[in-house]
Amino acid sequence: MHHLSRRTLLAATTAGVAATALGAAPAQASKGTPDQALKKIISGMSLEEKVGQLFVMRVYGHSADAPDQADIDANLKEIGVRTADELIDKYKLGGIIYFQWAHNVRDPHQIADLSNGIQRAGQRQPSRIPLLIATDQEHGIVCRVGKPATLFPGAMALGAGGSHSDARKAGQLAGAELRALGIVQDYAPDADVNVNPANPVIGVRSFGADPEAVAGLVAAQVKGYQSAGIASTAKHFPGHGDTATDSHTGLPVITHTREQWEQLDRPSFEAAIAAGIDSIMTAHIVVPALDPAEDPATLSHPILTGILREQLGYDGVVITDSLGMEGVRTKYGDARVPVLALQAGVDQLLNPPTLGVSWNAVLDAVKSGELTEARLDESILRILRLKAKLGLFKAKEVYVSHSGVDRTVGTAAHLAAADRIAERTTTLLVNKEKLLPLSRRTHKNVLVLGANPASPSLSDGPPTTVIGAALTERGFSTTVLATGTAPSQAVIDQAVAAAAGKDAVVIGTYNVTAGSAQQKLVNAVAATGVPVVTLSVRNPYDVAQLGAADAHVAAYSWIDVELRAAVRVLTGAARPRGRLPVPVQRADDPTQVLYPIGYGLRY
Repeated sequence: MHHLSRRTLLAATTAGVAATALGAAPAQASKGTPDQALKKIISGMSLEEKVGQLFVMRVYGHSADAPDQADIDANLKEIGVRTADELIDKYKLGGIIYFQWAHNVRDPHQIADLSNGIQRAGQRQPSRIPLLIATDQEHGIVCRVGKPATLFPGAMALGAGGSHSDARKAGQLAGAELRALGIVQDYAPDADVNVNPANPVIGVRSFGADPEAVAGLVAAQVKGYQSAGIASTAKHFPGHGDTATDSHTGLPVITHTREQWEQLDRPSFEAAIAAGIDSIMTAHIVVPALDPAEDPATLSHPILTGILREQLGYDGVVITDSLGMEGVRTKYGDARVPVLALQAGVDQLLNPPTLGVSWNAVLDAVKSGELTEARLDESILRILRLKAKLGLFKAKEVYVSHSGVDRTVGTAAHLAAADRIAERTTTLLVNKEKLLPLSRRTHKNVLVLGANPASPSLSDGPPTTVIGAALTERGFSTTVLATGTAPSQAVIDQAVAAAAGKDAVVIGTYNVTAGSAQQKLVNAVAATGVPVVTLSVRNPYDVAQLGAADAHVAAYSWIDVELRAAVRVLTGAARPRGRLPVPVQRADDPTQVLYPIGYGLRY
């Protein structure tokens, strides 16, 4: 269905350019280039270029040809090349993924220059094929490009807001900023349905626990991102929402029956496909009901070809989750994984631990006949179709400019839109004796305590600092004391002493568990009689463990835009409008729901 409609669309939009595109050099192939022009490019590629086209790889450095010495050393150690330029020359890569820890994303002008350098390296290859430059910019707690770019609420916050137009707008504006930086593929949105509160890897990266609500928001975000001219990626197929294991460190097993999968996990991916999703990322999870061989989905022909391609009718690009993650490496060696992934139906191989091993494994598999060159061509055609759709074969669209960055990235209009969207997500769950909104007249002196998880973005500082500054800005007198995710007894005593004489205490909580030190801190401060407001800065499930608090607000992430919106709600500058997108179970009896989906107080 999707395949036909997109091909028909391509035919319609390319009738006018077909004549010029067919005879054009690869670098000139046009937007919406018909398949025969792309097949002509493929027929001119060497086997090495074909193998390289399937890989998307990390590379250290802020520059394609002149990175810092430490990054040159890291590249030599991990990849055997010095720079992005050398990496593309040697392995003829199809794509690059940016990370903060790889020093790819210092500031907007630098990112634009790096993207241009990478594309120039691609143009020096014999086939002159542009690269897909990608990153994980989900917003919320997973963000690679930080300030001064605009940071939007993450998926679960948008789930609490419940607005398709907000989800779409966030995708559209965020997508426009990425495109201005030369990043053309975003590994977002997360289409997992988070039905397991103990999920260690998805949680607030999901829009929620209701499959229908998640499907609607996924479709809205896909349309938003793709309307900005970037490729969107729904992940992690066939659904990573019900795991208690992190696939970065182990291999999760999903025990859903086929019927449960159809009801819970399928709708959001189906919605993404109906919305015209450009790429879908696989999950390193085992789902015995979908593949009795118990291979990770990334390597499963029944899941990727049988279900995704044949049943759901998806003919876009399928990309693996990172091949460096433990979940895909437990059963087969690193040299087998890329070959098995291609046999399963994958098109792009993401970030293998040792590129030389994986790249040569694919090359050898073609030479030995285990993989046919025709099988590679099938994936390369999908990848080139996407590159053509994104306009990357046109020089004026593949390169970006500093002036384009300045016009688009972190503009006042985008920042204001992020603030408005965030304000509609903050969720009020507890408000004893109508403590909130806090009034400057009655609760002027406020102590801010709490956890300071490492910032997921280049933000204004740790959460407690941001909360304190936002309260000060609203006319409160604030004292800030960071107490961490596991405060010692000495720190708890210090917090209790600091609460003396205060009118209210605001405590930022981070994934609180029963009997944990954060719970002890809240109980100890509440026992002093000073009113306590808790603000969960990640999972909304914290509230079940914090019965001692007088009020509780869920912010869903600790990025500045969410925290500042939460403070506006705490102080009455905005009204709470979010509603829980997941149920919260009782702490003493997890079979009982304390707050159902859709719960949220008002004032």
